[in-house]
Amino acid sequence: MLYKFIILLLAFSSVGMIATQVIPIFMKNAERRLDKRVGKAAKQLDTMFVHIERDTLLLMYCLPPLILGGLGLLLFRNLILLFFGAVIGIGLPTMVIKMLHYRRRLRFEKQLVDGIQIMSSSLKGGLSLLQTIEVLAEEMPPPISQEFGLILRENKMGISLDESLLSLSSRMNLDELILLVNSILVAKETGGDLTKVLSRLTTTIRDNQKLRENIKTLTLQGRLQALIMSVLPFIFVTVVYTFNKHHFDIMFKTELGRILLVVAVALQALGMFLVHKFSVIEL
Repeated sequence: MLYKFIILLLAFSSVGMIATQVIPIFMKNAERRLDKRVGKAAKQLDTMFVHIERDTLLLMYCLPPLILGGLGLLLFRNLILLFFGAVIGIGLPTMVIKMLHYRRRLRFEKQLVDGIQIMSSSLKGGLSLLQTIEVLAEEMPPPISQEFGLILRENKMGISLDESLLSLSSRMNLDELILLVNSILVAKETGGDLTKVLSRLTTTIRDNQKLRENIKTLTLQGRLQALIMSVLPFIFVTVVYTFNKHHFDIMFKTELGRILLVVAVALQALGMFLVHKFSVIEL
């Protein structure tokens, strides 16, 4: 009996020693990854002119996993839902930031044609290119006023206009904006008539936007079919399972049923991918 007690004592002490060495390493890695994610999020928010304190960002990344995981455990008393809730909470702040960035790019894209028209009118009135950017920053609402206002601040700090325009095009990553920046740089270098270039560019961008809207309208039916066909199997399984919980036992308890389930999931994913590819047309 004493021999077994000594063995158990040694086992628990060895496990405790391993835990005291592994847990600090794990915590340091987790803290390093969290700091990296928070720093990346802070940079992304700064590019959108959204300034949030670092402590607030830490709470934004730490609270969602705890809240969603805790809700999954308390409401459903299921460890699997606890895990999925924590995973969703970990990715939720990144998804929100990406959504904000996407919506901001859409607003900027819609304002770009009006901004080019203001620039063209200002150039026709005899203003310089830098003065036209100043008029654009004053007349237009955010986000285009913020981006071009940043160009003015960079110019006052000694950064050249060409570098500011190139950084703007790489920051927003819009085809229309890249076309505008390249047109301005070429016109400055070759001495072309920038007002005519901007007027033609306005027509080109407006035509491209109309073409995109037409493509979205024509592919709406295919995208709706893709959405319905993607959601329909899950709705079917949920409805059948609520009426008969043992309906799918043969699929889970037999080897052939499990193989068919894997094949069905793979075919479902392949079908969703193909329908999405066929219904999306990139210009």
